[in-house]
Amino acid sequence: MPILPRPIASAVPMFSIWLLCLGMLLPLMGQAQALSPVGMWEDDSGEARVEVSVRDGELTGRLIWMHHAIDPKTGQPHLDGRNPNPTLRTRPLQNLVVLYKMRYNPDSGRWEDGEIYDPHSGHYYSCYLHMESRDRLEVKGYIGFSLLGRSHYWHRLKPGTAL
Repeated sequence: MPILPRPIASAVPMFSIWLLCLGMLLPLMGQAQALSPVGMWEDDSGEARVEVSVRDGELTGRLIWMHHAIDPKTGQPHLDGRNPNPTLRTRPLQNLVVLYKMRYNPDSGRWEDGEIYDPHSGHYYSCYLHMESRDRLEVKGYIGFSLLGRSHYWHRLKPGTAL
């Protein structure tokens, strides 16, 4: 009796396994794309709100609201008085860009190699952003190594939230 090639039916289980794996990965791929930090965020103290957007292929963040936006002594908007550059100390904090040069790293799932500016201290820190969920963003500022930094957790504002 001649030996016949195996029927195509034996390839069906392998194809089924491949489809099953693909079916399990598709929702995860969609979730990764859906977790974008673009939007409006409130810091963990509730004192400031930042609008994160894409500009020139990089994420930036602009300070759009502060709890105490007006200096009670002058009746004018608070200024960037602690900036290390004396020529920038007269600019208002409102609408100030505080997140710079954030680029997505698919290997780590984070936006990295950027900087964050702290107007309270006047210091710039290395920074990365990590989406913990759709509405929770880890913002980590650090000097040198990220292990030596501090994380803050921002919460996404719902569309239409009054500023």
